[in-house]
Amino acid sequence: MTDDVTVTASDDASLSAHWTAAIFVQLSPSNFRLDAPLLFSSVAPLRGYGLALLHSAPVGELQFDLQNVARVDSAGLALLVDWLASARALGRKLRYTQLPQPLLALAKLSEVDRLLQGFD
Repeated sequence: MTDDVTVTASDDASLSAHWTAAIFVQLSPSNFRLDAPLLFSSVAPLRGYGLALLHSAPVGELQFDLQNVARVDSAGLALLVDWLASARALGRKLRYTQLPQPLLALAKLSEVDRLLQGFD
């Protein structure tokens, strides 16, 4: 197992001052846990972090563990779909794991639940 690597909000000046917690925590070379809300106010900076991980990921499947996503709105859901499209454009596979219930409910309402669960 690799050492834990964190990308913190303080690494990017474009993030709001209230962002102090880690955003992505590396669990293995291809598995990262997202520790941030997926909200309109957070998607712009989060998008860049996610794209950086997609670009630097080893060939194969990359996983984003979403168990610690406590809050989500439609902008956050759109970001997850955007990351899937970006991964596909890069020739990589992105899979989301441990999707929280509020996210699944919003995805189902928006008819993208199967996409987020890997049933595209």
